[in-house]
Amino acid sequence: MDFRKLFVIKDGEKMRAEKKKAKRNKMLIIFLLLFTILLIGTGSYAYYIWHKATSTVANIQEDIGREKSDKREEKVDVERKDPISILLMGVDERKGDRGRSDSLILITVNPNKKSTEMLSIPRDTRTEIVGKGFQDKINHAYAFGGTEMAIKTVESFLDVPVDYFVKVNMESFKDIVDAVGGVTVENSFTFTYGGVTFKKGTLHLNGEEALLYSRMRYEDPRGDFGRQDRQRQIIQAVIEKGANISSITKFGEMFKIVEDNVTTNLTFDEMWDIQENYKEAINQLNQHQIKGSGAMIGGIYYFIVPEEERLALSNKIKEHLELSESTASNN
Repeated sequence: MDFRKLFVIKDGEKMRAEKKKAKRNKMLIIFLLLFTILLIGTGSYAYYIWHKATSTVANIQEDIGREKSDKREEKVDVERKDPISILLMGVDERKGDRGRSDSLILITVNPNKKSTEMLSIPRDTRTEIVGKGFQDKINHAYAFGGTEMAIKTVESFLDVPVDYFVKVNMESFKDIVDAVGGVTVENSFTFTYGGVTFKKGTLHLNGEEALLYSRMRYEDPRGDFGRQDRQRQIIQAVIEKGANISSITKFGEMFKIVEDNVTTNLTFDEMWDIQENYKEAINQLNQHQIKGSGAMIGGIYYFIVPEEERLALSNKIKEHLELSESTASNN
């Protein structure tokens, strides 16, 4: 027996195992980047990244006082590959001010259908604020009652469960973009916002510019829908740039940004299971917009969603989550 060959074989197996682990870590990163939780582990960085990832996720946990959604009979099980829903909340928070939810995006992931659906909810959508007993703009729910009230209001509006949430302070947008070295987007028309002119065509944006680019809506003929498209452009660009990062210094910056600006009820184990069991579904992403019209009520602008549109969206989401459909009025 040639022991030198045996050692070579063992070393090769060890290297393959380490590469496989590194690849799994990288897949986890790409998934977490979608929710602005940036993790990557390759080569000699693996242990450092894993340790930082677990501690960071532990520090960004937010308890909303429930084990499962009231819209479900039992809690989803990501190990069992149940279809899940995740509410992405972009909030404007400043010192001494809870702020409002600047962006609400409901994502449903179905590993059986290998597809992901993304629904942007206009911030001015008029609906009942759960816990207040009156109708108002849906983004005011967060200002009135924080994460829990915002989630319950979205659940009531669409009559679907919200299993998980990821909340990001929009001010951190610029820090995340700068951490990945800026992003490149395709701008559909020229506009000026916040003292910066964004010309039509391909643009490379730094953090401050990306934040302004993603916030403008009044000059956009599509209003809030146009702004939502720009926000998705920024998120997608961050994912693409972040997946290619190899600097441990950058990782340190990103973990700090995440820890200061992101909260979630996803545990690290759940994130890992989702990465393992749902990654094929994330490759097929379908985006949807809510149809409606603007109206002035009491001197305030609202986005009004027709009941038939709301029910159609509700049933579409339930179908993707493999839940029974409903035709009951909810508003």
